Amino acid sequence: MKLDPWGAVDITDYSKLFDEFGIAPFETIISEISNPHLYMRRQIIFGHRGYQTILEAMRNKTPFAVMSGFMPSGRIHLGHKMVMDEMIWHQQMGAHAFFAVADMEAYSVRNISWKKCVEIGINEYVLSLIALGFESNGRIYFQSKNPLVKDLAFELGMKTNLSEMGAIYGFPGETHVSHMLSTLIQSADILQPQLAEYSGPKPVVIPVGADQDPHIRLTRDIASRMRMFKVEPRECYISVRARAANKAAMRAIADRMEGKTRLYAEHLDIYDNDDMTVIESIVREVEIEHGGCGFYQPASTYHRFMSGLTGGKMSSSNPNSIIALTESPDVAAAKIKKAKTGGRITLAEQRRFGGEPQKCTVYELLMFHLLEDDEQLAEIFEKCRDGGRTCGKCKALAVELMSSFLKEHQEKRELAKERLDEFGLKI
Repeated sequence: MKLDPWGAVDITDYSKLFDEFGIAPFETIISEISNPHLYMRRQIIFGHRGYQTILEAMRNKTPFAVMSGFMPSGRIHLGHKMVMDEMIWHQQMGAHAFFAVADMEAYSVRNISWKKCVEIGINEYVLSLIALGFESNGRIYFQSKNPLVKDLAFELGMKTNLSEMGAIYGFPGETHVSHMLSTLIQSADILQPQLAEYSGPKPVVIPVGADQDPHIRLTRDIASRMRMFKVEPRECYISVRARAANKAAMRAIADRMEGKTRLYAEHLDIYDNDDMTVIESIVREVEIEHGGCGFYQPASTYHRFMSGLTGGKMSSSNPNSIIALTESPDVAAAKIKKAKTGGRITLAEQRRFGGEPQKCTVYELLMFHLLEDDEQLAEIFEKCRDGGRTCGKCKALAVELMSSFLKEHQEKRELAKERLDEFGLKI
């Protein structure tokens, strides 16, 4: 399986991502979340990397952040809304939120002009983000206007080489350097919330679709390489090993440790103390005091792709497969009425054999976006499968709910225009 952040990826078996890419199943940790988002409850978020750090921060009410963004290349649709919903939920849970308009990626990968990036970025993505509930204590920025991100990307480049880029992204020889640089810019986006300007290192979660996992893997690797020290549990002790030799820093770590220690030239062994959380905290604190970054590896969540209304993957290149958040309710209603369902060919067959809601794009609209009530959703699923509910009823319900949502959302988008200055932006 190949995951391409810029190409068409259609995943039919998500379990392969666990085995082939090391993504962990989300269902094993959902019981630790007191008020899970509906994407979590309904297993739409299927996997994660390192989300335990976020759980711990939420549980202990310690600082953490959520970060994501979009390349401004087209109309905002329901697939984009999923990421925004996840960002806003984490913000409500206490996260400091960062949203990037990836204009440098759009310019280098899609050849979209800087002017067009601003127009699409604000009019499509930013206005909808604010309308959906993004709070004003969050940060919205354009990559090209953010010196912190660009400076950090330059530093991250010192820990990355071309062969690694080729292995992760499959770049052919003719790939231009700015395209490659855009991946480091995204790594800098992801790590930016941990800079001193934002109160230093903290757990950060990136909500994405599975096709964006290459960016997460690269950034997690770079974050580790940027550290001065690595903390490793051994059989009878914990070892702190130096990536960049700094005798004064190593000595400072030893001085602050409880329990027996043995200090060597490039590592410190700690006995009679197995509290990894405390040890890592001390190491990170000393590292920062001695000029290091102390980055946490970023966490990530992965959600399933929505099916396109016409079947197959939802894609902006096929306008009939998507519902844009900026299109009229009447246009959206017409698309829903023509949408591919899981119903049988005739009503008699539907009554006899039942429908297949797991294959129905209209049921997906209800599950992903339109119905908050889990019991009502389960009832619709069962009645469809048992043949007691027709496709017409589901389409009528989806049309009603989608029309109401779009009308309200577009009214909020108009109000959002008056709030752009809260984020340092203007149309």
